[in-house]
Amino acid sequence: LQRDVEEAKTSFQNKTLALQRIQLAAALRNKMKQNDNDSRMILETIKDIVKFSIAVIEYQQQAREKEQKLLDIKRKRFSLKKAGEQKLRQIHTMMKKQKEEQATMTVTKMMEKLHNDLERERQMTAIIQNVFQSIIIASRVNWAEDPSLRAVVLQLEKNV
Repeated sequence: LQRDVEEAKTSFQNKTLALQRIQLAAALRNKMKQNDNDSRMILETIKDIVKFSIAVIEYQQQAREKEQKLLDIKRKRFSLKKAGEQKLRQIHTMMKKQKEEQATMTVTKMMEKLHNDLERERQMTAIIQNVFQSIIIASRVNWAEDPSLRAVVLQLEKNV
């Protein structure tokens, strides 16, 4: 019931406003037909109102265009920010990968150096063993009869 009353009040007010507008328009038309000083002032006022209305519409259009440009700039800025973050992640990933590769290279180089050192030590040991065997053989000592020499020579044979 209260809703119906509110709707009736609103409808009555709208109809009253429409009637007042019609009455005002009719009064203005009648006054304009008189073509006196007041009607000229009303005409000038209406022209000014039209001019200001056009200016307001133009400014509203400019404001909409500027808002659209601002929105476009914000979108572009957001997309650039996202692209920058993506590039930063790519750079971080690349740097991490380079560090890993560098660490792997360092370990590989170190292992290669250790392998080369070990090989050189083996060669030196083999040379020393060969020299030692040659000394024992050249001295014409019967190494088979001496248990300590026999152990050394047999050990040298195993290592070679």
